[in-house]
Amino acid sequence: MQFIIDNLPQALMILGVLALIIEVAVLGMSTFILLFLGISLFATGLMMNFGLLDASLTTALWSNTLITAACALLLWKPLKRMQENVDSKDVKSDFAELDFVLTNDVNELGLSTYSYSGITWKLKSQQPLSAGTHVKVVKKEVGVMWVEAI
Repeated sequence: MQFIIDNLPQALMILGVLALIIEVAVLGMSTFILLFLGISLFATGLMMNFGLLDASLTTALWSNTLITAACALLLWKPLKRMQENVDSKDVKSDFAELDFVLTNDVNELGLSTYSYSGITWKLKSQQPLSAGTHVKVVKKEVGVMWVEAI
């Protein structure tokens, strides 16, 4: 414990970097608590290292409390907005070039199935298709292939 107290600025900066690494790499920016705490710990350690703050545990506690609260107040809404910004484009996969001939009629209900790659997929179509129609996969969902006539 004495070693940490003797090297408090460096210990705070190391803890801050560890908190930032855990937040970004492990949690994927899903919670912002460790982000704010990491910024606070690193900033406090840096200010202590340059002599702007006294290198004591009491100063470290109050500084981290204030900086963490300030980061939360300033960064919460912009970071939350950033998280809500999602890309909705379809993913290209090996299904993109898949085409086959229907063995049963297909409609929007998904009562027909097709076995592909060891999985039985439900087949759906925007317009009714009859058995024997040559189709291609145009959209994928979990367990469902949407097809249209070629």
